[in-house]
Parts: sequence; structure tokens; C-alpha cells
Amino acid sequence: MNTTVTRLTEQLIESYARVGGINHLDGVNLPSKSAIALITVDLLRLLFPGFFDEKPIHSSEIKMETANLMDSVMGRLEDEVYKSLEYSPTGNLSKKDLRAVAHDLTCDFLSKLPQIRHLLQTDAEAAYHGDPAALSKEEVIVAYPFIEAIAVQRMAHQLYLKQLALIPRIMTEWAHGRTGMDLHPGARIGSHFFVDHCTGTVIGETCEIGNHVKMYQGVGLVARSLSGGQQLRGHKRHPTIEDNVTIYAGTTIVGGETVIGAGSTIGANVFLMHSVPPNSLVLYEEVNVKVLNKRDRDSGGTDFQI
Repeated sequence: MNTTVTRLTEQLIESYARVGGINHLDGVNLPSKSAIALITVDLLRLLFPGFFDEKPIHSSEIKMETANLMDSVMGRLEDEVYKSLEYSPTGNLSKKDLRAVAHDLTCDFLSKLPQIRHLLQTDAEAAYHGDPAALSKEEVIVAYPFIEAIAVQRMAHQLYLKQLALIPRIMTEWAHGRTGMDLHPGARIGSHFFVDHCTGTVIGETCEIGNHVKMYQGVGLVARSLSGGQQLRGHKRHPTIEDNVTIYAGTTIVGGETVIGAGSTIGANVFLMHSVPPNSLVLYEEVNVKVLNKRDRDSGGTDFQI
């Protein structure tokens, strides 16, 4: 090993000691981001057989393929759940007890997959009926990043409800990086949910979203202020969206006390900090758009004004 490599290594080791941020192999080991990413892919394969595989699964093989994949996911996920419990244990449990709890939590989570599949079918249906560009529900599942993002969020939400540390957030941040949708695992999202185009969507931890809600790209359901820091933990910080609401692109809705009444439509680019009653139409009208003839502009006329 040359002296340059030795010197650079020593500098980095010194940083480890000074700054921290090490997942110690000889101490409490955190869940592995890469392992959870691979598990999440396999969970998607369990939710949508054949859609996230390189080759289709023959109907005569689906039971055996599913059993093998389920066995693999169970073992690997249990290991990561164990690490999560060890990192943030509830009570004073021995390693043997932690392993038993990890096994039970993992089995309980996997038993929720049929229920999650049912919800996801309503999301695919909402996407198909809400987007005239969609050719079929199969296209929605295989090609729309929204389905991947909401599938991961719905799975992570089940783990979040168990107060399991780290893993739910790692799952949704993995999906965030792939799809552009930032869906916190704590958000409660009803059936028939659809975000068209999906890029730039932000849904905060304490959001409550009803059934048959449709949103477009760039919508943020966010907290009014985070200046209170950790003192805000556990408090309702994000909006409530009731049933049959449509929210158009670029809108931001703020605050835990803000409720968007059922059947309302929120237009594009609205910044909303207060509740609106059911069946409201909220529009942004401050900007006037002026349309000019291009020939007039090119010949020295008035510039476009927006």
C-alpha cells in the first residue's frame, strides 16, 4: 500500500472518530439500506407477480415460485427487523426475545400483503379511469412510477404502525429516489388514490387522505413550520384531505389544522393555509396572462407579460 493511500485512509479514519456516523460492526448494527432495497423489490414481486420479474411466471409454477420468494423475504426481512429492534428496543428484551419479536412482526407484516394488494388494485383502477392516456390497468402497474411509490408506501405504513424504527423510512426514501414521489410512511392514505405524473409530490407524516383523491405533479401536503423541532413529534402537522378531492399541479396545502372538505377541487399553484368547506372550488387568480400577436412583438411591440 503506497504512502498516499495510507495518508488518505488515516485522514478518513480520524474523521470517523471525530464526527461519528459509523454503522459499527462491533456494536448495535443498523438495518442495511442495500438489503432493504433488495427486499423491497422482492416485496413488489410478491404484490404484483410477473410485473417486477424478468420473465413471466407460468400459472402452474406460481405457487412454488411464491413460496420460495416468501421464504427468502421472510428470512432476510426478519434479520433487518431484528437490527431495528436492537437499535430502538421496546423494554429490556434479551437477544432471544428480540429474535422472537422480530419473527412475529415479520410474519404479521407479510400476512397484510393480501390486504395491501386489494388497496393497490383500487389505486390502479383510479389511475386507469383517471388518465385517458392509460391503455390498461396492466400498463398502469408495469409503467407508472406512481404505482411503485404508493405500493412501497402502503407496505412501509404497516411497519410504521408497528413503531418499527428506520426500515419504513428507508423503504419510502428508496421509492422516492426512483419515482420522485416523497410519501412518508406515516401518512394515512385511503383507497382509489392516484397522482398523475407524480414527480415532485410531497406528503408529510401526519397527512390523512380520504378515498378517491386525485392529485397532480408538484403538490405538497406539508407542515406550517418546523421551527419547533422535536417538540412537534407526535402532533398533527400536515393537512387532512377528505374524500373525492382533486388537487391540481403545483399546489401547496399547509398545516395540521387545515382540512380540505369532501368533493372540493383545488386549482393549480394555490398556496392554502386554511380549511375549506366541502364542494369548494379554490383558484389562484392573482396573475393575469396577456396574449399578444408574435408579429407585433417581433416588430418592436410590447413584450409578453405574465
